[in-house]
Amino acid sequence: MGLRLSPPATTSTAARRRHAVVDSPIGPLALVEEDGALTALSVEGARQGPVPASFGERDDDVLPHVREQLHEYFAGRLQEFDADIVLHGTAFQVRVWNALAGIPYGTTGTYGQIARSIGVPRAAQAVGAANGRNPVSLLVPCHRIIGADGRLTGYAGGMERKEFLLRLEGALL
Repeated sequence: MGLRLSPPATTSTAARRRHAVVDSPIGPLALVEEDGALTALSVEGARQGPVPASFGERDDDVLPHVREQLHEYFAGRLQEFDADIVLHGTAFQVRVWNALAGIPYGTTGTYGQIARSIGVPRAAQAVGAANGRNPVSLLVPCHRIIGADGRLTGYAGGMERKEFLLRLEGALL
């Protein structure tokens, strides 16, 4: 079980997108579904990330298993998500996002560690840029990335949210 991350299928027809809005302790979350898979999880008010105009029609019945897992996560009862995710991005971004998905609950990593793990040790800045464009925040845990000096670094959803998530997971005391 766990996350199943894959690149988008190459098809000639445009996929139908729908989205649900879920309340959470960090604000409303938009879950975007395409062909049964999660393609975006956007925190309302995030600086970067998926554009709401691309979410498709609203249908709060989509992705019930992801909505339930988010409820369990925020209640402190879930540490690992189980979902199909399709990642739309460049090959480099997808490599970074796959590496992010490997950072365990309750732990943190750095841009440099991710760069080394994907075989491009001098690409910490590029990793940071890809991290900031993660379309599936929370499930692909970009909030778990901190500075090399141990300080909290930028988070598209805002530093208060990042701190909340890391405290929820026990990565900050």
